[in-house]
Amino acid sequence: MVTVEERYEHLEKTIRGYNISADFEQIRSAYAYAREHHGAQLRRDGTPYITHPLQVAQIVAEMRLDSESIIAALLHDCIEDTDSTYEDIAKRFGVTVADVVDGVTKLTRVKYSTMEEEQMENLRKMLFAMSRDIRVILIKIADRLHNMRTMEYQTPAKQKKKAFETMEIYAPIAHRLGMQKMKWELEDLSLKYLDPVAYEDINRKLEEESARHDQFMSAVQAQINTRLTELGIRNATVYGRVKHPYSIYRKMYAQEKTMEEVYDLFAFRVLVDTVQDCYNVLGVAHDLYKPILGRFKDYIATPKPNMYQSLHTTVIGDDGIPFEIQIRTYDMHAIAEYGVAAHWKYKQGIKRQGGEGTYEWIRRLLENQEDADAEEFIHSLKIDMFSDEVFVFTPRGDVINLPAGATPIDFAYSIHSAIGNTMVGAKVNGRMVGFDYQLHNGDIVEINTSKAAHGPSRDWMKTAKSSEARSKIRQWFKRERREENIAQGRASFESELRHAGLTLSQVTPPDVLPSILKRVGFQSLDEMYAAIGYGGCTALKVVNRIRDELLQLSRAAAVEKAAQEAAAAKEVQEGRPPAPQKSKSEKGLIVEGLSNCLVKFSKCCTPVPGDAIVGFITRGYGVSVHRKDCPNADPERRTPADQGRWIRVTWSDDVYESYTTSLEVVCKDRDGLLVDISTALSASKVSVTSLNSHTTTDGFAIFHLTISVTDAKQLDHVMRKLHQISGVMKVSRPAG
Repeated sequence: MVTVEERYEHLEKTIRGYNISADFEQIRSAYAYAREHHGAQLRRDGTPYITHPLQVAQIVAEMRLDSESIIAALLHDCIEDTDSTYEDIAKRFGVTVADVVDGVTKLTRVKYSTMEEEQMENLRKMLFAMSRDIRVILIKIADRLHNMRTMEYQTPAKQKKKAFETMEIYAPIAHRLGMQKMKWELEDLSLKYLDPVAYEDINRKLEEESARHDQFMSAVQAQINTRLTELGIRNATVYGRVKHPYSIYRKMYAQEKTMEEVYDLFAFRVLVDTVQDCYNVLGVAHDLYKPILGRFKDYIATPKPNMYQSLHTTVIGDDGIPFEIQIRTYDMHAIAEYGVAAHWKYKQGIKRQGGEGTYEWIRRLLENQEDADAEEFIHSLKIDMFSDEVFVFTPRGDVINLPAGATPIDFAYSIHSAIGNTMVGAKVNGRMVGFDYQLHNGDIVEINTSKAAHGPSRDWMKTAKSSEARSKIRQWFKRERREENIAQGRASFESELRHAGLTLSQVTPPDVLPSILKRVGFQSLDEMYAAIGYGGCTALKVVNRIRDELLQLSRAAAVEKAAQEAAAAKEVQEGRPPAPQKSKSEKGLIVEGLSNCLVKFSKCCTPVPGDAIVGFITRGYGVSVHRKDCPNADPERRTPADQGRWIRVTWSDDVYESYTTSLEVVCKDRDGLLVDISTALSASKVSVTSLNSHTTTDGFAIFHLTISVTDAKQLDHVMRKLHQISGVMKVSRPAG
């Protein structure tokens, strides 16, 4: 058995192998901190829990990442699984490390109504952190890889769940980031639990044929090496491999073939020094073997968005066996194996966050999901990040990459939303095509627009493949057709209600509607109708959630009534008079001496639970609630005629889960300020209802925010987060 200390010594040895100037004192300190905080925790296999962070750090070190990445990997479970806090890690190891650890941490303390919502919010948080610092996802992939390597100790149900999530999310992210080596291992480990019979069958057959496969690969390798030597191409490395099990499985599944019918089992790789040598090797390959038409791809001239570069060609050998040859330089190979991680070996010791500009696509991807619900978010994410891509050209020769199956609609909106909104026709390779035409690699696409265009059609939502296009179409309908959206959404909603055996009168009572709106995530019925109308959500999903909420409310009311009746009966039996009923709260407030009165929160000071408050009886509008520090509630400003209208109000125990309030943020204006404010608000888990800003002539920017918070404590946390942003001078709550 390898001891914990020996694992750590091996980690240090790995780091010294590529970064002798690493901060070993801080790395050792992080190891000691993690070991102390995980304490006596054990993994499912009975080993000390600290072995997991050590192995994750080992994988990160094998990617040759910097000292901060190693430290964050060692600490990555501390916030989630121990009493350690963000603030403590930031104090000991720096804010950058704390941010990376926080980015990897799941939102375990938040309750969600569905598993999809939980998965969506965890993904959204991880992607947001990843857009700020790419090391977040590199550590997360390393974490998932080690978990999959030790998945045999988990229950069968958890094995399948984690394997499915890995196949759906983490392996494709690794692919999108160009990390092919890790992608293959994640896919193979997932297949082992998702289809164990097929996995064992493929491995057994590969084992049985290994001698024949080795003989074939050695022969081809020798042929290529001999010809390269004859032509004077020096320092070339040639090697072959059998496709990994999941790659074979996918081919068998997609083409409905048996293992024996999968012919292109082999792939050869040729590594050389220069790009010129790559093309020379391609000529050698096509001279030695017969190329298959249509199976040549030049990713050197047209790199993939994840920076992958290589020449791919499929040929048929002398004995009729087809195989693929990949040709690339050694630098290209480093990127192909480790993707974005390969760039970190050039950045050792550089104190800055990684990849903010290079990975702007992640931020755009999140922006495209703003109006999507949980299921739509995950579905769109898979298409945008994880699907195969098609490369097409503008008439000027610019390369545009789109998801496979994309149409001219996707192309138009990828250029600009104004192009998509005014599109009236499309040409592909000089020929008019329909809007549902599927684009192919190498197509030259031209979009015809007109100022007289009526805008996108609702049918385009079904035709568009990318979430960017669907998001921009939704935004157009949301902006231009609100009344139409409300009418159409209401009709769809009421139709679905009738189909579910419900009526609108069951949804709209004042004591029911707030719970319903909270469950479906809208502030008002009109907002819900509009979202259904422009495609932000479906009537079916909304009605299903409403039905569940009505059922829960009905059960809760029945339980409460039974409890009250039992208590009253007991009091009568014991000869005691029934206890007086407590004042009923309205909107989480108890108004002294009044019940069932209309209550509203004043817009001048927007109080939240925890604030000291006072009520004012208005004429015809119930009780208006102010913060006590609001100028409008100042006792010195009250007139004698109104003295009797001021009334005592207190917060009750059954406060709502969110209250709307306002903030004003005064900052020194600079680039990226809005992004930093948005990041702070997202990290604080608050909903932003509105955000307006203006700049002053003396170089200041003033932001007016309307946000939803649970109470004054959360609001103080948000204000502290905003205060920490560079350039922020003042954060205040407007009043009066």
